[in-house]
Amino acid sequence: MEIILAIIVGLLYASGIYLMLRRSLVKLVIGLVLLGNGVNLLIFLLGGLVKGKPPIIPPTDTVLGQIYADPVPQALILTAIVISFGLQSFAIVLIKRTYIVLDTDDLDQIHSAEEDEDDY
Repeated sequence: MEIILAIIVGLLYASGIYLMLRRSLVKLVIGLVLLGNGVNLLIFLLGGLVKGKPPIIPPTDTVLGQIYADPVPQALILTAIVISFGLQSFAIVLIKRTYIVLDTDDLDQIHSAEEDEDDY
């Protein structure tokens, strides 16, 4: 199972970086989303996959005798999901405003529009 998740993480990283290198702002945001999901899966994978064992240890146990799921990576992933949702919503609003003002989402045209404004 870990091998399949490692391959999926690699695919998410590769596709995220590929989309981030495109010239469109929309593809840039989609690449950021894919890269963020790849990071979340990587953190989850590094925490260890334990089937059927919750991250809660009973109060009657004084010594850890069994394998249990580590709750720290799960908490980090939940925090990362909230932060990435805020980043994605801000980026979507920023892209919409840029498209309304400049009528394009091509990064080269946006850069040339900034150079044209500097000439005046």
